[in-house]
Amino acid sequence: MGVTSESVAAAMQAPTPDPTASMAPQRITDDLDRLLELLPEAVQESLAAPEAREELLEVVLDLGRVPEARYPGRALTLGERPIERADLKALVERLGRFGGDNRAGIERTLHRISAIRNRSGEVVGLTCRVGRAVFGTVAMVRDLLDTGQSLLLMGRPGVGKTTALREIARVLADDLERRVVVIDTSNEIAGDGDIPHPAIGRARRMQVARPELQHQVMIEAVENHMPEVIVIDEIGTELEALAARTIAERGVMLVATAHGNELANLIKNPTLSDLVGGIQSVTLGDEEARRRGSQKSVLERCAEPTFPLAVEMQARSQWLVHREVARTVDLLLRGEPPRPQVRELAPDGRLRLADLGGWTGLEPPRRLAPLMGSIPPPTPRLRSLRDRPSLVPVPMPDPCERSPGAAESGPKRAAPLRVLCLGLSEHLVDQALRARSMAVVRAEAVEQADAILSVRQQLGRDPELRRFAQVVGVPILVIKSDSLHQIQRAFERLLRHRPAWGSETVPTDRLDDSVAAMEECREAVERVVLPQGRPVELLPRSDRVRNLQAELVGHYRLRWAEFGTGASRRLRVFPA
Repeated sequence: MGVTSESVAAAMQAPTPDPTASMAPQRITDDLDRLLELLPEAVQESLAAPEAREELLEVVLDLGRVPEARYPGRALTLGERPIERADLKALVERLGRFGGDNRAGIERTLHRISAIRNRSGEVVGLTCRVGRAVFGTVAMVRDLLDTGQSLLLMGRPGVGKTTALREIARVLADDLERRVVVIDTSNEIAGDGDIPHPAIGRARRMQVARPELQHQVMIEAVENHMPEVIVIDEIGTELEALAARTIAERGVMLVATAHGNELANLIKNPTLSDLVGGIQSVTLGDEEARRRGSQKSVLERCAEPTFPLAVEMQARSQWLVHREVARTVDLLLRGEPPRPQVRELAPDGRLRLADLGGWTGLEPPRRLAPLMGSIPPPTPRLRSLRDRPSLVPVPMPDPCERSPGAAESGPKRAAPLRVLCLGLSEHLVDQALRARSMAVVRAEAVEQADAILSVRQQLGRDPELRRFAQVVGVPILVIKSDSLHQIQRAFERLLRHRPAWGSETVPTDRLDDSVAAMEECREAVERVVLPQGRPVELLPRSDRVRNLQAELVGHYRLRWAEFGTGASRRLRVFPA
């Protein structure tokens, strides 16, 4: 069924739904018959059944190959006869003129036909992409349009960015009565021909002669036609990013899509990073670097983002909304995970919202794991007694490695573990404890703590605290960086090995464990004392085992001394 003015009018008259209320399911119109009648007869017969047309994305016609129909996540061959030159020529003659980007269309439809040419310029392949007008997708961001702030859509190809852009343009022009101008570079938003497709409503359309002129047409639209909203598909060059900032600074609302799956991609893209405020390297003073607990050279945002609002389209019915792009970019630059709002449109049309902490409306979707983005699962790697925390900082293992035999959890105590956190973000510590529901509480001083968790730079700035911790027998665990993943792993590591150092009475069998003791001694010497030149205090051992450890230390030509009394007597190894 084609798109008619009556169907568009009916969609425009539908009341605007509340984001959390029930609403009608999406309506889809695609004019698919207009596209299929251009294809070879064998292809038309293969796609005649309604189930063959459902969710059809594109039809691929390559010279000398069997035609192929592509659907989300799969592809099917159509017939057995390969495509001939006559088939391609007949289809091209029935199309409109191909532009400089090798794209053509069908008059007043949203379908797009892209050509592949040989060295002589002859068409040897066609990609016939199905264009659909989907009414109802705007419910995902209807509340954001009322703010009047610029909105950026991101997502992988085929996830529905252009479809959503088309529906947003219609709602802004018809429901909100804004002056909307669509910059249509490849006639993909409003269809081929001089008359725009009814799916964009009353919005006006400006065509672009060549893709490289898109930034000029963007500025021309603002200067000549007084729009309140500019709609752009695929900002991909630095000139287009600069034009977008110029338009935003003139007070015009922008709705656009950009190359990239998520905000982190734009930050790493020097061409488009200006869309999210731009990134620059800043050298901090000693005092400021010490206060932040970071290196002196850090990355910071240059300016306010061109787009204060952003949406990461994970799937057609599952979007991640960033209401404060500036804050999200700052978090990403500090290595902290962002907390976007998750929005999912159920099959019955009901919208459900969540902030990664709890769902409202309906139960959470099953595909919540990929929404966590930069919050990876814990990957414990402790293998034996030698990996338990000692009084000297022990480097954390590589977070990308994982041992198959790692224990997932260890013995628990009724009382929570009291940990003094040094140089760690309070926000990240609280988030780590909430995410894993750990029996850990923060301590305010060394004498109140069962253990100390610190980043490497912070502990080096406070040698007195380190010496005091050694005197009172509080173990110290050092992690490489102040990140959520490493903090979670550190807490799990402390909880697993708490019985080894949390008791005044050391079990006799552990004191006499010569194999583990010698391995612990060897690891301490080879990983800390020799390469880093720092002393290591080993775990308490029996007299027999301490003698064996001392003999091993002598083979390395290092000094050692004994400390403690009774069952807590232990060996300390010093650099040469």
